[in-house]
Amino acid sequence: MGALTERAAGLLAAHRWAAGPTLVSTVASGTAAATTLVIARGVGAAAFGHFTVVLSIALIVTVAMLMSLNSVMFQELPRAESAVRPARLRTELVTTALLCTLVLGAAVFAAGMLAAPLLTGVLGVDARTLAFALALALSMTLNQLTESFLRGLKRFRLVAGLKLAVAVAYLGGAAFFLLVLGLREAEPYLVALIGTNLVFALLSFAGFEVAPRTWSRALARSIYRHGAYVTVIGALTAVVFGVDVIFLNHWAPRADVGVYSVYNGFPKRLLGVVFTDGVGLVLLPTLATSDKPAVMRRIARLAPAVFAATAVFAFAASTVFFLLVGGEYPYSLGLMALSAIGIGAHTVFNLQQVALTMDGVRGARVLIGCLLAGTPLALACQAALIAWQGLVGGLVAFALSNLVLVAVVTAVSTRLYRPAGASEVRG
Repeated sequence: MGALTERAAGLLAAHRWAAGPTLVSTVASGTAAATTLVIARGVGAAAFGHFTVVLSIALIVTVAMLMSLNSVMFQELPRAESAVRPARLRTELVTTALLCTLVLGAAVFAAGMLAAPLLTGVLGVDARTLAFALALALSMTLNQLTESFLRGLKRFRLVAGLKLAVAVAYLGGAAFFLLVLGLREAEPYLVALIGTNLVFALLSFAGFEVAPRTWSRALARSIYRHGAYVTVIGALTAVVFGVDVIFLNHWAPRADVGVYSVYNGFPKRLLGVVFTDGVGLVLLPTLATSDKPAVMRRIARLAPAVFAATAVFAFAASTVFFLLVGGEYPYSLGLMALSAIGIGAHTVFNLQQVALTMDGVRGARVLIGCLLAGTPLALACQAALIAWQGLVGGLVAFALSNLVLVAVVTAVSTRLYRPAGASEVRG
């Protein structure tokens, strides 16, 4: 027990530098969450449903535009510190990643608009909505990539300050649109979100150097190859956890999409942001150097407690959200319980996913195999239940999809990540 206490104290002391940036980032995330609630309350359920559909499509498209280069930068920029010429290598990495992403993002945007007659029918949206989704995806891609540059270069204070400034600006803009201009449609708020993403990307240039002449084709091949496995994981998870809104947009009223977002999408995104800006800042480096079989066994033991704690938190937080957003969003204890179960299972899956991803290629292959096994069943479940029961079916399907994936990952990792000496671990 004493050794465990000493280890915990040492971990806290080693990461004391993270307290300030983490606190500021958490405040920024809270401000962004408050803005979402302001928009949801002000524009009404139907318009907020439109906002949610655009955001869901954009999150899926972002995977194709970004190709996980942000994850690559998290790893490669810190490694450049030990190189013979670290400053030049860091500039080459940043420049190559940025220019490649600009070209790929523009190409995906153009291809999406050219394929609009097909995509609008598949997604159940009009061409204008698709254009907003593609533009939002491009802005989110640049936002995430430039943030990864700053984090990879350990500019944590700059990241936190920019995130807070942009979040406050977005909240102020949303309040102005609602209280002064009286705008009740989704598009002005989408334009504001796109604009704040681009402002963050532009202001972040203060923290890194770009030199177009240092662009390297060999380096481009290397970073895209590095990010390939993570991209496959990102594509599969984006589909399995994003297509539910598209299904709901097909088979339910637009207002139900907005209500579903408050029950499910908003708490899910909030927990993800808190993990990334808070716990992940210390947890991810720790996982990278930990014994992976031991980590997976600990996660399996902690899964029931993590599930229960997150479900209770989600239930309580969503109750507060509904009190704030008002009457167009009907409150139901039964729906709230379904949402809490889904969020709890989703948190357990996210923890498994992060642990496997931090195991490099071996863990990525294991996770991809689990996703390929579980995703068809999850999508079939979502389509059937949403077509049958709409909003209620979507909440049930989200919970079942996560439980299926948690079961698959647990079964596979229990077999492959055995204790040292029990058997050889095969990736």
